[in-house]
Amino acid sequence: MVLNKNMRKSALYMAIGIPLALLMAVLVYNLPPVHERLAWRVESLRSQIQYALNPPEQVVFVPQPTSLEPPAASPSPLPTITPTATATQPGPTPTPQATPTPQSTSTPLPVEVILAGITHEYQKWNNCGPANLSMALSYWDWPGTQVDTAAVLKPNPRDKNVMPYEMASFVEEHTGLKAIVRLAGDLELLKALISAGFPVVIEKGFEGANFDGWMGHYEVVSGYDDARERFTVQDSYIMANLPVPYAEMEAAWRAFNYTYIVIYPLERQAEVQAILSEQWDETANYQYAAERASTEIFNSSGRDLYFAWFNRGTSLMYLLDYNGAAAAFDEAFAIYPQIEEKARPWRMMWYQTGPYFAYFFTQRYYDVISLATTTIDTATEPAIEESFYWRARAFYALYELEGKPEYLAHAEEDLRASLEWHPNFGPTLGQMQVLGMVP
Repeated sequence: MVLNKNMRKSALYMAIGIPLALLMAVLVYNLPPVHERLAWRVESLRSQIQYALNPPEQVVFVPQPTSLEPPAASPSPLPTITPTATATQPGPTPTPQATPTPQSTSTPLPVEVILAGITHEYQKWNNCGPANLSMALSYWDWPGTQVDTAAVLKPNPRDKNVMPYEMASFVEEHTGLKAIVRLAGDLELLKALISAGFPVVIEKGFEGANFDGWMGHYEVVSGYDDARERFTVQDSYIMANLPVPYAEMEAAWRAFNYTYIVIYPLERQAEVQAILSEQWDETANYQYAAERASTEIFNSSGRDLYFAWFNRGTSLMYLLDYNGAAAAFDEAFAIYPQIEEKARPWRMMWYQTGPYFAYFFTQRYYDVISLATTTIDTATEPAIEESFYWRARAFYALYELEGKPEYLAHAEEDLRASLEWHPNFGPTLGQMQVLGMVP
C-alpha cells in the first residue's frame, strides 16, 4: 500500500516535472546568449538527420522548356518589380551618374599589398553576409558590427541568404558610403583594387568538413602576395588573415560568376571607375560576363561546366535576354545530374534567382513553380523568401491565365511565407499590393 502511494507520488512528480523541465529548457535555449551559442549546433544536428533521411544531392530539377501561349492580356504589371536587373536577383547596382572618364595607367602593381584597418568578426549563426559587410565597412571607419547590418539585412535571422544587391543597398542607404556590384571579376582586378586601397567583398563557393556539401560564402579580400601566389582574406567562418592560393580563389569564385562588391567614399569614386575601366558600365559588364562564361563553357567539364552555363544564364538575364538565359539555365540543369552526387551544388538556388527571372519572363510558369518547390522542399528550413516570392508570382500568372481560385490561394499563401522569412521584403510587399492583400 505504501509502495503504491509512493509510486503514485513519483508518477505525479514526473507528470509535472518533465513538462516543466522541458519548458525551462526551451526558455533557456531562447535566451539570446544561449541561443547564439547553441542554435548552429541544433540546426546542424537537424540538418544531418534530415539530409541522411532525404539526401538533397539526389534531388534533380528537370526543366520542361515549353512556354505557355501568351494571354489576350498579359498578367498585371507590378509596381515594384519589373523585368530588369534590379528586382530580387539584382546583384549589380545602377551605374552612378556624373562621373569622369576612366583613366588608364601602365604603372605596374606592387608585388605584395596588405591592407590594415579591417576589424575581423567571426560570424554569428547564419550571419555570413552581415558579418562580411560590417568587416568591409570597418575599413572605412564605419562604427557598426554585424548586429547592425543583420538588423536590416536579415530581420529574421533564419533567412538563408543575403543577396549582393541587398548589401550594396545597405551601404548606400545607411552608411554615407557608396558601393558597386559587378560580375566577371578576375585576380588582376582584385589586386588592382587592393593596391589602390579598396578591400573587395567577393561571393564564392565554399566546402568544408563541418557542414554538409557545397554552399555559398562571402569573404573580404584584403591583401595579396605574388611571390607566394596567394590572397589574404578576412574570413568570418574560419579566421582573420586567411591565406588563399590564387588558383583556389579563382576556382571557388567561378560558382558565383566572379561577383564582387567595392565599397568606397564618394570622393574616391573616380579612382574606382578608373580601375574598373570598361567594367564600370553596367551593360558592358554584363556583356563581358556573358562572353567570359561562353569561353569557359568550351574549356570546362563537370561541375565547372555547370557553373559556366549557369553564369551565362545569369549574365544574359541581366541583359534582359530571357530566352537566351532560359536556354543557358536548361543546359546547366541538364549537366547537374552528371555531377558526382557529393559534389553537387544543391544549395545553388538559395543564393541565385536568375532561373526564376528567365523562366517567368518566358512564360514557363510551371518551371518556376517546380524549381521553387524543389528548392524549398530540400531545405531543412525553407527560409528562402525569394523562392516563395517567385512561386507566388508564377501561381498568380496562372491564375490570371486560367482563373482557377486555387492558384490565387497558393499565391497568397506563398507571399505570406515569403514575409515570414524576410519581414518587409520589398518585392513581396509589391506583389501583395497587386493582390489587394494586407501584410
